[in-house]
Amino acid sequence: MQKPSRRVFLTHSAATAGMLALGGQSLLAQEAAAAKPADMTIARWAGQGTPRAAELQQIAVKLTEKAIAGLGGLKRFVSRGAVVWIKPNIGWDRAPQYAANTNPDVVATLVRLCFEAGAKTVKVGDNTCNRAQATYQKSGIAAAAKAAGAEVHFLDQSRFRDVAIKGERVKTIPVYPAILDCDLVINVPIVKHHMLSTSTMCMKNYMGVIDKRNTFHQDIPTCLADLTRYMKPQICVLDAVRILTNHGPMGGNLGDVLLKTTIAAGVDIVALDAWGAEVMGHKPTDIGSIVKGQQYGLGRIDYRSLALREFSVS
Repeated sequence: MQKPSRRVFLTHSAATAGMLALGGQSLLAQEAAAAKPADMTIARWAGQGTPRAAELQQIAVKLTEKAIAGLGGLKRFVSRGAVVWIKPNIGWDRAPQYAANTNPDVVATLVRLCFEAGAKTVKVGDNTCNRAQATYQKSGIAAAAKAAGAEVHFLDQSRFRDVAIKGERVKTIPVYPAILDCDLVINVPIVKHHMLSTSTMCMKNYMGVIDKRNTFHQDIPTCLADLTRYMKPQICVLDAVRILTNHGPMGGNLGDVLLKTTIAAGVDIVALDAWGAEVMGHKPTDIGSIVKGQQYGLGRIDYRSLALREFSVS
């Protein structure tokens, strides 16, 4: 066999080295992309059958842990010694199985994860629609949050103070100052139907930090976008362990509840609401607040264009 000439050998070697270099750069780029913190995570239960109540509690814990871990953990958001306010939906005098309020096991898990991340104090509270003492107890959130070490706060109506929102529609609105004084607010709504806004998820859950909420009914999409922009969301966790498909926001009929055993979390509030709209069977572009949120630059409707990580949990 004739040996290759030195010129052919050097040319082939150079080409091979170039291909390896390009391949190495591609691999490094892939590794860098994998190391980049996710913008959004979706954790779904992969088990079979309908879980019983005790098993569903454990599923909610695992899903929450996985969704938060996929974002890089709460240390990404919680500084050591921080005061954190966890803002669930605790609006209604309903037990957890009716999906009118945030799942209490999701809330308790977030409380624990905040402390593990170095938080000094974790507070839990909401401006309820039904009587606060009843909703906090019936929802299961007060007991679960306290057991995890949180301070559970009833929002004193006399303490709300007018704040300049400077929005397109909302200029000033009474806001609960203790929430604004915290280092971090974790917004933790449930996915559910709403008669006025079609659905209620992350953006609408901020209505629990204000008073005089009926003023929003004149233009819910713009008012929600105004308030969300003022709140500057850093992280939201969207509970779809159970969802309420009709007669929201209060519900009361188990026939309107679907088990989705899914948790999503992320830094893009519009993306999370867009995903939640799809879970509800809607087009995100049909939900006014989602469209307005994107117009305001608060996030992207196309959540699949983000750094998205999806997990199966069993």
